[in-house]
Amino acid sequence: MKTEAKLIPSIAGYAEEADSLVDSYESITFEDVYQPLLDLLPERGHALDIGAGTGRDAAALAARGFRVHAAEPTAELRAHAQRLHPDPAITWTDDALPDLAGLLAGGTRFDLIVMTAVWMHLDEEERAKSLPRIIDLLAPGGRLFMTVRKGPIPPGRRMFPIPIEPLIIAAKSNGLVLLRADEFGDALGRQDVTWTKLAFERQNRV
Repeated sequence: MKTEAKLIPSIAGYAEEADSLVDSYESITFEDVYQPLLDLLPERGHALDIGAGTGRDAAALAARGFRVHAAEPTAELRAHAQRLHPDPAITWTDDALPDLAGLLAGGTRFDLIVMTAVWMHLDEEERAKSLPRIIDLLAPGGRLFMTVRKGPIPPGRRMFPIPIEPLIIAAKSNGLVLLRADEFGDALGRQDVTWTKLAFERQNRV
């Protein structure tokens, strides 16, 4: 049934377009997306891909030796991902921001969390609720990689402008240290779309 997915505002439009999005998502690599941050990757451990889509990033992390949880609330995308990337190192879960209830209940803390093109789907209230929960899922010293989109909103999608400086300030106030933040062009060649790529680290706490 698709009813549950449709109740999550942040994924509006993705179920209907899942089949057509596969080629686009899989046409670029994890390395293409995260090249500016690759030197900051932890050495293996537990990784979480929030909004995992077609599983491209989860599969790349598994290939690098991570044990990966891939959270994707759109059943249609999750089905494509499991077909394309049937890696036993990937555990798939139907979970979504801002709650991440299943992941938080599971008790695993992650050395790396990646969120590729996710944050701009959340409104201000959802972002404020999400950030502490994401940080709760990070192990002390764990790292968070994010890509944040800036550009026109495609028809049928739910997106919001994301001011980067307030995001950095909010992350800092929640115990994250900014490691890197830079703006880049679009890997798919769209001239009106740019991306801010950010890396944070959770402070060790006694």
